[in-house]
Amino acid sequence: MDVDAFVAVNAPQWERLERLLGQRRLTGTQSDELVSLYQSTATHLSQIRSAAPDPTVVSRLSTLLARARGTIAGAHEPAWSDVVRFVVISLPAAFYRVRWWTLAMMALFLLVGVSSGWWTATHPEVLATLGTPNERRLYAEQAFEAYYSNNPAPDFAAQVWTNNAWIAARAIGLGITGYFPLQIIVANAQGVGQAAAMMHEFGQLDLFFALILPHGLMELTAIFISAGAGLKIFWAWVSPGPRTRSRALAEEGRALFAVAIGLVAVLAVSGMVEGFVTPSSLPTGVKITIGALVLAAYWVYTIGLGRIAVRDGETGDVRAEHAEDTVAMAG
Repeated sequence: MDVDAFVAVNAPQWERLERLLGQRRLTGTQSDELVSLYQSTATHLSQIRSAAPDPTVVSRLSTLLARARGTIAGAHEPAWSDVVRFVVISLPAAFYRVRWWTLAMMALFLLVGVSSGWWTATHPEVLATLGTPNERRLYAEQAFEAYYSNNPAPDFAAQVWTNNAWIAARAIGLGITGYFPLQIIVANAQGVGQAAAMMHEFGQLDLFFALILPHGLMELTAIFISAGAGLKIFWAWVSPGPRTRSRALAEEGRALFAVAIGLVAVLAVSGMVEGFVTPSSLPTGVKITIGALVLAAYWVYTIGLGRIAVRDGETGDVRAEHAEDTVAMAG
């Protein structure tokens, strides 16, 4: 196809369509003409894409058709079908695609946390940097447990949710650096390890696990998910495959934005567990079981629905009609 000749022949129709789109009101005849021009322009775009995908022409026609589609059909309004599709298809697909990154972040956290706890507990000089013996005793015997019951449960749950959502947002938003997700995991693992060491020093390690496991199973997993999602964006920049880097970042960024939205709900659930279950008078075994069931529900949801969605070609990205148009690229 001779692109210049094709443009010269069809440009008057495109310009006429653009003029109609610029009018505030259209007569019945003009509306019919606009629909006809929209259909012919869509055909022209398809021909250009298949025969000679010139980026400039594709971009021009894509923009023109988007405007025309909005005029003809009206702006897209979110419907319940979109919400259901997000919950049943897009979100589990996005979670499923970062599952190995999630497990890698969990392994890193456990490695750093256990190492930090062991090193701190077996080296008095390191323990001394965390406070005086009296301060550490007060932390182990009073402050650690009091943290979960000093505030009313609804306020505490909201505070925890806000704090963890901010951590997750930073891990995903700054993931392209490749540094901040790892820094967040390492810093949190060191903090948990040092807290466990202080609790162990005064014989309170059982209390430590009794208080941290009910909510921590899901809460920490959410942090692993966010860090893994952030690193996946970084990897899309490092190794985009046949895509350009900008396209890879755009596609992965949109897909993993679904993860960020989903984590709002996940962290809300873990915040409720931390606010209402952890400080409750329920037996420790029951509280840990509740936390384990919440975590199990997440993985059943992710693996059960996510595997099916990914098998069907879903990535968590928006539908094709809502994404930008792209041109063909060499493989």
